[in-house]
Amino acid sequence: MKHFFLLFAILLFIGMANAQVNVTNNISTDQTWTSNNVYLLDGLIFVDSAATLTIQKGTVIKGKEQSNITTGDGASALIVRRGGKIMANGTADEPIIFTSELDDINIPNDLTKEDRGLWGGIILLGRATTNQPTTENQIEGIPNTENARFGGTDDNDNSGVMRYVSIRHGGFSISGVPGDEINGLTLGAVGSQTVIEHIEVYSNFDDGYEWFGGTVRTKWLVSAFCADDGFDWDMGFR
Repeated sequence: MKHFFLLFAILLFIGMANAQVNVTNNISTDQTWTSNNVYLLDGLIFVDSAATLTIQKGTVIKGKEQSNITTGDGASALIVRRGGKIMANGTADEPIIFTSELDDINIPNDLTKEDRGLWGGIILLGRATTNQPTTENQIEGIPNTENARFGGTDDNDNSGVMRYVSIRHGGFSISGVPGDEINGLTLGAVGSQTVIEHIEVYSNFDDGYEWFGGTVRTKWLVSAFCADDGFDWDMGFR
């Protein structure tokens, strides 16, 4: 009888394990990612203009290593285009975690602070102003063949909410050129109506955070063990 209950408990645990959802397509309509799944970014995943990606508290999102990507992209990353939104409302007890597919978050020491550049990162692209002579520019780290433009004339632009989000082990470089890696959190001309607070970037190969122009107000940011700057800004961020 004891063996029966042990087997039942094991099967119940397996059944309760979060299902893995492989994400290969851009998000062109409103979509919600739920905490009972683990989402695998299989390449560059864009949230398109007019679409909103909602992520429940406690959800885990993992970026694939370049060698495991099936879409032909050079890295895995989540990129919110101008006009798109991310609504990632974690809590202190149930943060939203972005990390590498190699990271078993149930094992504290399976990856270390030296494990960087295992996937890309998160990029928000807005319509606020920069100090550049051209209104629009291509964001750092993403090839020009992709539509990853940022900038405009709306300093009150809104790219959504990121609250209590942990971003770990990113910073892969698609081009292989030093300094062209993807930051943990990149903010390209993000406007002042966007909410960014209680964010952690851990062990990124490039900067923890980088602002390219824009007017977004951020609060309670932590950057730890990144290989480049913890915080970097240019193009007239204010």
